[in-house]
Amino acid sequence: MNLTTSFQTTFSKRPTLQVRAPGRVNLLGEHVDYNDGPVLPIAIDRAVSVAGMPIEEPVVRLHALDMGEGVAFRFDQISEKIDLEGRPLPGWALYPAGVAWSLLEAGHEVSGVQAAFNSDVPVGAGLSSSAAVEVAFAALWRAMGGWQVDNLGLAQLCQRAENKYVGVSCGLMDQFASACGVEGHALYFDTRSLEWQPLPLPPGTLVVIADSGVRRSLTTSAYNDRRAACERAVELLRAYKPEMRALRDISPPEFAAYSPYLPPEVAKRAEHVVKEITRVGSAVRALQRGDAQIFGALMYAGHASLRDLYEVSTPELDALVEISRDLPGCHGARLTGAGFGGCTIHLVDEAQVDAFMPALERAYQERTGRQAQVYLCRASAGVEVRPAA
Repeated sequence: MNLTTSFQTTFSKRPTLQVRAPGRVNLLGEHVDYNDGPVLPIAIDRAVSVAGMPIEEPVVRLHALDMGEGVAFRFDQISEKIDLEGRPLPGWALYPAGVAWSLLEAGHEVSGVQAAFNSDVPVGAGLSSSAAVEVAFAALWRAMGGWQVDNLGLAQLCQRAENKYVGVSCGLMDQFASACGVEGHALYFDTRSLEWQPLPLPPGTLVVIADSGVRRSLTTSAYNDRRAACERAVELLRAYKPEMRALRDISPPEFAAYSPYLPPEVAKRAEHVVKEITRVGSAVRALQRGDAQIFGALMYAGHASLRDLYEVSTPELDALVEISRDLPGCHGARLTGAGFGGCTIHLVDEAQVDAFMPALERAYQERTGRQAQVYLCRASAGVEVRPAA
């Protein structure tokens, strides 16, 4: 059953608007967005789709096709996170509810709505399914309300929803990529200045995603612990660099001088961030030259740092990266997203990709006993709103 048909079955009316908001995969710059660092994501050709229509009553009525569940809640009870019957909102509903809360807090008009949505972004795979849901609903309410906020501003409102309402201390990258994606391009995004530019992917290469099958939950993972360690590092390093605002503000040589004065675990976490920020700068120059070999080497280095210093990899993610080193046509690979499970990303020669994908699947199953979902991924445009068909 397609989205429009499902909407009609659920609400006995036709939707007026349809929204598509993509997931994202990060090529390089992992765990630096909440440290004011630059990142290199792409929006992907897997997305959340929402069909919706405004209604007069101040109520949100949602139907999640993938879950086979529905829920309704009132705007005047949104801060309580309860439905019309006074029951706690299910976890999946916190994302659209959080967006409504964030928009209302910012003074935007938010109409009552009936909406059905589905997704082909794998949940818990590190491809930002939650950010795609947030951006899709924010764009839906923007279109219904007719208020003027650009896509970057929309991403910031969605980030606030996830930070303050859902309770995940994510940076801005995920929502930014979903909102601002450019077809065929990576997005260089400076999370401090909010300046960004699209950069073409290396000629003759394609991006392959491998889903390890290991799932994680950000809110119950050690994600927030990693962020706290970075903040602690900044506090301690201010004894030597009083002007520091974030780990963005210390160079690798300076960090090497001062890191012995940090607790060992804090030093490891901070070392990853400091060096990863430098890797992003090198990667931008590689993309500007179209140098797939250097870009790929930086991906491998980034994975080793996430494994050994930030400690967010798993044996399954490591296996996917290690296997890819020995397969023809693969320039680089690393885990993508927060880690603790999810996906790896691989930069592969277009001429070799048809052989690469089944070879990676076979070797991964032989090594781990698990089945990986391996698929091509193309850089796509960001959020789009159109009249419902």
